[in-house]
Amino acid sequence: MSQTSTPVFHQLLTERHSCRAFLDKPVAQETIESILSTAQRTASWCNSQAWKVAITTGDATSRLRNALLSAYDARQPGGSDFPFPHEYTHEYLDRRRECGLQLYEAVGVQRGDKEAGARQVRENFRLFGAPHVAILTSDPGLGVYGAVDVGGYVQVLLLSMQAHGVAAIAQAALATQSALVKRELGIAADRKMVCAISFGHEDTTHPANGFRTSRACLDQVVQFLGT
Repeated sequence: MSQTSTPVFHQLLTERHSCRAFLDKPVAQETIESILSTAQRTASWCNSQAWKVAITTGDATSRLRNALLSAYDARQPGGSDFPFPHEYTHEYLDRRRECGLQLYEAVGVQRGDKEAGARQVRENFRLFGAPHVAILTSDPGLGVYGAVDVGGYVQVLLLSMQAHGVAAIAQAALATQSALVKRELGIAADRKMVCAISFGHEDTTHPANGFRTSRACLDQVVQFLGT
């Protein structure tokens, strides 16, 4: 990477954040296609390019949103294609709590207010009001490495959206209703849903978009070996 590219890349990473409130304004089709073209350069295991992406707009977004909200409100049991973390401990728990507390403080959810907390959780299934959602799936035969490849694609896709001036949030919550999502969007049932990305234009006035998460120092995550 050239010296002139380094600050641009750093700026993209620094300015990108998880958007939790969107304007009711679709992203132009040519912009979406440009975002996807850039993200297609993502590296993958043996260049397998395990990802497939289904993107909603207009009525398709509304139908999926309504189906997800109905399932949530009815406490309809779901299920994910990949196991979720069975436990958060130590620094991982601390970081998770920090993010949750920042969000709740931003939107005015008081500690112990379960009803208000549930309303905020429900926003996940409302897609935070986004006009589009991308559903990312992997080939079942590629196992964990296919999921890793899709994870890499997620990061590049998020940065490509940021570079194009489009706000986004990666969502694991929708993967808890993977069968419903695939059925509603006509995605093959055997595809493994990794996550979703809701995206659009940010509502910069919404308090949910008013905080930023921290990052660990290098000495907390990196070990240098050798001389």
